[in-house]
Amino acid sequence: MKAAIRRNYGTADKITVENVSIPQLKEDQILIEVFATTVNRTDCANLTAKPFIMRFVLGLFKPRKIILGTDFSGKVTAVGKNVNKFKVNEHVFGFVDTGSESQAEFVVNTESQVFKMPDNIDFKSAVASLEGGHYAYSFTHKVEIQNGQSVFINGASGAIGSALLQFVSQYDVKVSASCSTKNIELIKSLGAETVFDYTKEDFTEDTNQYDFIFDAVGKTTFGKCKHLLKKHGVYISSELGPYAQNIFLALFTPLFNKRKVIFPIPFAHSKTIPFIIQNLENETFKPVIDKTYKLEDIAEAYKYVSKGMKTGNVIVDTH
Repeated sequence: MKAAIRRNYGTADKITVENVSIPQLKEDQILIEVFATTVNRTDCANLTAKPFIMRFVLGLFKPRKIILGTDFSGKVTAVGKNVNKFKVNEHVFGFVDTGSESQAEFVVNTESQVFKMPDNIDFKSAVASLEGGHYAYSFTHKVEIQNGQSVFINGASGAIGSALLQFVSQYDVKVSASCSTKNIELIKSLGAETVFDYTKEDFTEDTNQYDFIFDAVGKTTFGKCKHLLKKHGVYISSELGPYAQNIFLALFTPLFNKRKVIFPIPFAHSKTIPFIIQNLENETFKPVIDKTYKLEDIAEAYKYVSKGMKTGNVIVDTH
């Protein structure tokens, strides 16, 4: 099978597409023919092993898994004898943030890492729902959003931001957001009432205040946003922040400030993906797709995503 390989941490230039053996199936595993995967922000972090703390999970000096990829959608081609939940030819998808080796034509996973795709979506939409939806769930379920509150989403046009915007818009709240000029109409269509064009204006100079500021791209800080929060407002970022400060702020701001930082440690996939499935089935969540690349061109997909300018998701078609 063809697979995207990197044997050392680094940039997209380290990636090669090679022919390797189809993974051997164990008794508790499922063999899946991959039809689509994405190149997402988690993939880019796994490629570069940045921030450095990721090396303690991925491998200190070299990656333990040389095949890239965190998410997949595809068809079951074989099941181990201890697998009971899935059958051959079922359409499935899944996401493993530490790497599922899914940027390949086939992947193996255990039952706990695989979910049945909703019948009303295709492979591309299915895989585009996972990484962004997983982290967006963690934003919305770390707080108690109530009717009448106000929410600001920084970076609403990315995979996390566009999913987060759709999840938040299901509440009776006022949503403001930031994005680039080209995505303003998209972000309004997904539920934002007020949109700041970050190429022309700085939302931190706004005079309005919010109950929640969700930074879905990690490009601002609590210090820059604190004055925008209401008395008991909450700031959450998708990144650690400069010097990993958001972890420490999450520990100490609840003790010394009425306004506080919450660090969105992700929930288990057993919670996030069923939530995503429900929203896909109800059509209350429609993943945004930017571009599609062939597996042979995956290094170019990584280069594009690494620029931080993608809208929603970048798909890799493995067939």
